[in-house]
Amino acid sequence: MKKHTSSSTHPTHNNSGLFPIRTVSTITGVNPVTIRAWERRYGLIKPQRSDTGRRLYCQADIDLIQQILGLLRRGIAIGQVKKHLYNIDTKSTHNTAWQHYLQRMQNAVLTFDTQTLDATYNEALALYPIDMVTEQLITPLLRQLGSRWAANEGSVAEEHFFGAYLRNKLGARFHHEASRARGPKLVAACLPGELHEAGLLLACLSLMSHDYRIILLGANTPLHELQAPVMLGGAAGILLSGSMDPAASVWRDQLPQLVADCRVPVFVGGHCALRHHDAISEAGAIPLASENGDLGQAAARINTVIQQWGG
Repeated sequence: MKKHTSSSTHPTHNNSGLFPIRTVSTITGVNPVTIRAWERRYGLIKPQRSDTGRRLYCQADIDLIQQILGLLRRGIAIGQVKKHLYNIDTKSTHNTAWQHYLQRMQNAVLTFDTQTLDATYNEALALYPIDMVTEQLITPLLRQLGSRWAANEGSVAEEHFFGAYLRNKLGARFHHEASRARGPKLVAACLPGELHEAGLLLACLSLMSHDYRIILLGANTPLHELQAPVMLGGAAGILLSGSMDPAASVWRDQLPQLVADCRVPVFVGGHCALRHHDAISEAGAIPLASENGDLGQAAARINTVIQQWGG
């Protein structure tokens, strides 16, 4: 997707047309750890080095990273990407890595194995962009576990185990990434009555990988409380998330009032955005409705609107 740029986030390069790894990360949305892993493990990228040993990338390297992302989105395993880049004959055109990761994580939840759960998630994050890990691994896993619980095949203990793990893991990653972003600020909160923060945190991490700074308020946030962090924090927009339906007054009264009071774009994501698309639009907010929970698509929409508003 097209990256947001502002006066503080324009890509920087030296006089030789070479970019440092942080700038490449901002342009492509691929974090530096993953870029280095693609270099060391798979020999996909060969950056130049400065006199002090820093990695430097040319435009061709950036184009190559975009090409790699295109192959990954087609379902090509990272270990097969090099063969496809150089047209080496291979029968492995579909990625079985995600199914392997998914099975490992599900088994870890069912056996309450925190170490395997964490090791599998970390391995995926080291090799793939976070949006792709969320779309191909975490979202399907949540669906699988949700189906088990809905069919009374899973236990409350399993649900609480994975919920606690994901909340702690995403929270730690959020705080790690928070110091790196330099772009516009967004206030992020769950809708009133929404107690599950995982969806919001996943969306925030996606946005932070696109250089947005996040003022995170978390679960069950009264909408009338949002004006202060927007104004005092200098936020360019508001992101709301919800899976459970809030009270009817949220769409009818509270959301229109929030839009009028804050005078910044208000985005609403999660399953609520699908079920209440029209009500959200009528309130003056922007629904981020997606059947497959595509965080990259949501980030692109937010980016476009923020730029239009001059954020």
